[in-house]
Amino acid sequence: MTESMSPIRKVSQVLVSQPTMEGAGVRLNRVFGNAQVPLFDPYLLLDDFRSDDPDDYIAGFPWHPHRGIETVTYLLKGLVRHEDSLGNNGVIGPGDVQWMSAGSGIVHQEMPEQKQGLLHGFQLWVNLPAAHKMDPPRYQEVQATDIPEVDLKDGGRVRVIAGEFQGTEGPVRDILCRPLYLDVSLPEDGRFELPIEPGHTAFAYLVEGEAVLAPDGGESHGPGKVILFEREGDSLHVQARSPLRFLLIAGKPIGEPVVWWGPMVMNTQTELETAFQEYRQGTFIK
Repeated sequence: MTESMSPIRKVSQVLVSQPTMEGAGVRLNRVFGNAQVPLFDPYLLLDDFRSDDPDDYIAGFPWHPHRGIETVTYLLKGLVRHEDSLGNNGVIGPGDVQWMSAGSGIVHQEMPEQKQGLLHGFQLWVNLPAAHKMDPPRYQEVQATDIPEVDLKDGGRVRVIAGEFQGTEGPVRDILCRPLYLDVSLPEDGRFELPIEPGHTAFAYLVEGEAVLAPDGGESHGPGKVILFEREGDSLHVQARSPLRFLLIAGKPIGEPVVWWGPMVMNTQTELETAFQEYRQGTFIK
């Protein structure tokens, strides 16, 4: 760690994920969502879905529209079959990532499939700035084998999904919010130190184990908590109190009005009403 990477970012807020139900009856934990706008700008929502009971997830997320956002699905266990109004279809498997930019509008479905009963993954929603909300939809689908890993000195490991870590760049590219998306695993007492661009939003979602966040003292945080860091400072530190796994996500805030209902996120109420009207009238897909 060099002096140029200080000061260390302090913790702004700690939130605990809450159980909820989405889709046709999928039980999941909502890490943050509509009620937290604009704390996590440019990010809108993070869901953690995990169960070894197929009844908790097999109903899935049948056909539904999106406009004005990007959805990011990252799977650790199980399978999710997807298809959409543009004719795309496929299966997201363990370790795979799908970064879908809905832009002007897409209708799709995501249906979990059993694989030894286990399903565990995350869905992140990323806002789009007003100037790009009506861009054509597009996908970036990344196989697990194409996501690079960086080994840390103390035995930790970092999967680089988007952005750059220690000279290694993730396979997801050309995203407007300049995201950093890392999957970090640390052994007991392992340390993670990261330079972070001043002013960018940054948070850690704890998946497994216990963590201590410097420079905030000895309080320990466990699975299901999201740690939102202050935007002042140009580095952040995480120490593992026990074997630890967490998602570290950062990005450039948009700073625009958010008008959000269901699967649509726009900048004005008029734009939102237009989106739903077009969906009802069959003119949604551009």
